[in-house]
This record gives sequence, C-alpha cells and structure tokens, in this order.
Amino acid sequence: MKATAILAHFRTGFDRFQLDVDLHLPGHGVTALFGHSGCGKTTLLRCIAGLQQCTGQLTVNGDTWMDTNTSLPVHKRPLAYVFQETSLFPHLTVNGNLNYGYRRTPAAQRRIHPQQVIDWLGLSQLLNRRPDRLSGGERQRVAIARALLTSPRLLLMDEPLSALDQASKRDILPYLETLRDSLDIPIVYVSHSAAEVARLADYIVMMDQGRVVAEGGLQETLARPDQPFALEENAAVIVTATIREQDSRWHLCRAEFDGGSLWLRDDGTAGPGSQVRLQILARDVSIALAANRDQSIQNLLPARVMDIAAEQRPGMATVRLQAGETSFLSRITSRAVNQLGLERGMDVCLQIKSVAIVE
Repeated sequence: MKATAILAHFRTGFDRFQLDVDLHLPGHGVTALFGHSGCGKTTLLRCIAGLQQCTGQLTVNGDTWMDTNTSLPVHKRPLAYVFQETSLFPHLTVNGNLNYGYRRTPAAQRRIHPQQVIDWLGLSQLLNRRPDRLSGGERQRVAIARALLTSPRLLLMDEPLSALDQASKRDILPYLETLRDSLDIPIVYVSHSAAEVARLADYIVMMDQGRVVAEGGLQETLARPDQPFALEENAAVIVTATIREQDSRWHLCRAEFDGGSLWLRDDGTAGPGSQVRLQILARDVSIALAANRDQSIQNLLPARVMDIAAEQRPGMATVRLQAGETSFLSRITSRAVNQLGLERGMDVCLQIKSVAIVE
C-alpha cells in the first residue's frame, strides 16, 4: 500500500460508550469501518466529516483539518459524504442533479468530470429521468456520482447499500468496484455487511464499543483467528486469484493464487487472465490428514496448521491454515481437532467445496 495519508485521533462521549480511536489509514483504495450496529462506525465517520462534536486531530494528505487549535468547518473540508438516503432533488433530472454537484465546484478545482462518473456508474441511459422514475440502486448511483462531481479529496460512504434490496445490491456492487479501481482518492466505507466489505475493501478497521479492536490489510486481518469476528458464524477470508482456465462442459473455472488453485462456479463474467476476489467462509473449509480424491469435494490443497483458537461456544475451534502465502480459516469441532491430533506446524490437506466459494 502507499504511505499512510489519513491520520485520525478522536475522543467523544456517549451514553453507552466513549469513542476513542487512533488510526493511520492508507491514502488510496477503500478502507472499511466494520462492526455491529451501534459500535461507533458512523460516529467516527461523522467526526472525520466535521458533523460530530469531538476532540482530537485529523490530517489528510499532510493537511491538518483538525487539531488542538483549529477545526475546519464542514463546508471547508474537501470531502464528499454519501448517506444511506440519496436526497436527490426531485424536480431535477439525473443530468440536473449531476450538474448541481459539478457547478458548485470552482473550475480550477475540478478534477472529476461528468462524463467520467457517467461512464463509471453506468448512467448514460438515465440522464433525462427524474428521481421518481429510478430504482433504489439507480438513485444511489446518481447520489454517488453527484458527490464525486464536487472533486473531493476524500469520499465518505455511510452504509450506502443498507436501504436496498438484495437484487439492487448485486446490481450496484460492480459499479462500486469500478470506483475503487478508478478513483485516485481514498474512500472510507461504513458497513456491517461482511459480504460488502469482502467485495470492496482493501483495508479494514474493526470496531466494538467505540474502540478499534483490529485493523490492517483486508486479507491478513480477516485471516487472524484472534480478531473478534473470526469466531462469528460468517467468518471468512478473502483470496485474490487469477482465472486461468474455464471448463465449459461443467460450467467451472480454475482460479490460481499463491498457494495453489481453486475450482469454482463459472458465471461467465470473468475470462482467463481476469483477477477475482474469492470469499471463503471458515465453516466451508474442512481438514484432512491426507488428500483423498475419492470424494465429491473438488478443491484439495496442501496446507500447514498455523494457529488453533478455541471459540467461546463450547466444543468449537477456529484453525488458521497456510497454503503457500495465503491464509485460510477453518471452523471445526474441538472433537475433530482432538481426533486428528492437530497441532501448530502440522502439514494437512484443506478441503473446500466449489459450490461454497463466493466470487
């Protein structure tokens, strides 16, 4: 990652807890603020925006937005904030809403232009429609585009998909991936959805009761069995891989990563050479002492046991495995740990169903 560009330290009080965070965040890509509802994610985002009263320091790309002597008001912080609700102007077309965001930015400060966001967010067929003729996902895409046309130096997004149904979420996620890959500004993204974080984030900050409980690069942080969310039902790791082969007969493709390759369902959206992110849930990874090909599981990988963590729930354990340079988590019973004689440093075979891998 590039050098740290966002330095934030905030303190502020609430009835239930005290927000107390100290963060050094990357200056590019998507940083996810992740945790259960009420953990302080949105409060932290509002502190960065200047919408929440607090004490502390905030530096963005070397510029001080807040310290002990000063605090820039909201309208002087060069950021854009995308809320859960789109708040589009109902009397304006999509094109009118976009131009509102663009025209309020001085010409000399315009670094993002209308045609760019129209292309990034797929808005060309919507420009003459009014908001009441748009779907929920389309309205959110327009709201994001309008925010970007202020040419911000920082984009804040507060659970932008939470009000959408599952179909709309599936439709908008590829556009958000395009933004992540196209924008040269950092994005701080609040979510309690593990699936959204897995798909979009490069860096993750896990929060609980107003404090940071874990942070770091997405892949290495999710793979830590000692981080609090590793013990939850939907604990998962992210594997970045490259599609190397497609099997049209069985509608499968083979994705190669540092540590081997995985067969997964082929939906036809990514061809050979395409890079993909694979979400692999801990509950879908099993362990064997040796590879047994006489079974239905298609993915058998040599791996080494790195850690074994007992869960709070009786009888369960989370095992961290290393295949090459890639970490996996496996949730199994304590009985299975005992029966297999699993120990740190032990060589085993990890097993993953093709149908369980989420792209």
